[in-house]
Amino acid sequence: MASIEKMTLNMGPQHPSTHGVLRLVLELDGEKIEKVTPHIGYLHRGVEKLAEHRTYHQTLPLTDRLDYLAPMSNNLGYVLAVEKLLGIEVPERAETIRVIMAELTRIKSHLVWLACHALDIGAMTVFLYCFREREAVMDIYEMISGARMTSNYFRVGGLSQDVPDGFEKRVRDFIDSFDANVDTYEGLLTKNTIWLQRTVGNGVISAEDAVDAGITGPALRGSGVDWDLRRDNPYSGYEKYKFQVPIGEKCDTFDRYKVRLVELREAAKIVRQALDFLKPGPILADLPQVCYPPKDAVYNTIEGLIHHFKIASEGFLVPEGEVYQGIEAPKGELGYYVVSDGGNHPYRMRIRPPSFVNLSAIEKMSKGFMVADLVAVIGTLDIVLGEIDR
Repeated sequence: MASIEKMTLNMGPQHPSTHGVLRLVLELDGEKIEKVTPHIGYLHRGVEKLAEHRTYHQTLPLTDRLDYLAPMSNNLGYVLAVEKLLGIEVPERAETIRVIMAELTRIKSHLVWLACHALDIGAMTVFLYCFREREAVMDIYEMISGARMTSNYFRVGGLSQDVPDGFEKRVRDFIDSFDANVDTYEGLLTKNTIWLQRTVGNGVISAEDAVDAGITGPALRGSGVDWDLRRDNPYSGYEKYKFQVPIGEKCDTFDRYKVRLVELREAAKIVRQALDFLKPGPILADLPQVCYPPKDAVYNTIEGLIHHFKIASEGFLVPEGEVYQGIEAPKGELGYYVVSDGGNHPYRMRIRPPSFVNLSAIEKMSKGFMVADLVAVIGTLDIVLGEIDR
C-alpha cells in the first residue's frame, strides 16, 4: 500500500476568516484536518505590563482596547476588581446604568459575531442587517460617553457622569423593536439549507472536553453546560434580574448559534428590567480621595479643580492585597487579577480573556472535519484578537 503524504498548510494571518492577525498551521490528510496549531502574537501590545506603570485611573483606558467589540464589558470587569480591593460600594443608580450598558454591549458584540460568522459562511444580507442594529447601539454609546467604539464611561466608584436627557427613551425604543429584528435574522438563517449544512454537526465538543479546555460563555453553554456568572456568581446587582440561560444539546456550531440568538433576546429583556429599576440618585461613591468629581462639579470651587487634577496626575493609594474579579462578558468569563503593594498603580495585573482560552479548543473542535469546516469553527468561537494578544 502506498504511503499517504500529509500536507502542512498555513491558513492566515491574511485569510479573511482569521481577521488579519491569526495564523493557523494545519496538518491535512487531503482536505481532512489532522491537527490545528494556532499562532498568535501579531497584535501584541503588552497591556498587563503597561498597567504596572500607570495609576489605576490611567489603566482604565487600556482595558476597552482589549475586546474592542465589547469595550464597556472590559471596563466593568476592571473597575469591579479595583472596587473590590478598595471595599467600595457603588450607588444603585450607577450599578443599574452599568447593567444597561453591559447588556447593550453584549447585544453589540453578538451582532458583530453573527454578521461576520454568516458572512464567512457566505450570507451577505445578515451582515447588513446586524450592522444596522449595531449602529443604533453605537449611537447610544456616543450619546453617553462621546465615543462610538473605545468608550470610557465607567469609573472606579461609579460613572464619569450621569446619562443625558433622552437616554432612557432612546434605549427603550431600541429594545422595543429589537425582538422583531432577531426574528428577521432567524428567518434568514435558522431553516436555511446551506446554513444547516455548514453548522449542524460541525465543530462538536462535548461538555466534558469543553470544561477541560476552560471554555466559557456561549461556547460552553452550547455544549450543554448550564453556567453563567451573572446568575451563578452575581455582580452589579444581577441577582435581581430575571433571565433565561440557554444551553445546547448537540454541542455543535448550530447549537452555539442558537444559544447566542436567545442571549440577544435575554439581554434585551435585562435592559428593559433595568430601565424599570432606574431611579434618581448619585452616580459616584462618596469617596473624594478616590473618585473624580462629576464633570458639572469640577470647576465649581478651586478645591474641586485642584482635587480633579491631583487624582488625574497622582492617582490614589490602594491597600495592599490581591483580588480576582470575573464577569460574564459576551464571549465568556473575563477576569482581572490585580495585586496591590499599597501604591497608586497595580503592582501586577493579569487578565483572563475568554477569547484566548476558548481558542485553545480549536484543535479539538476541528479534528476530523474538512478545511472548509474550519471557517465555521473560527466563527462559532467568536474570538477577538485584541484580547488574545493583549
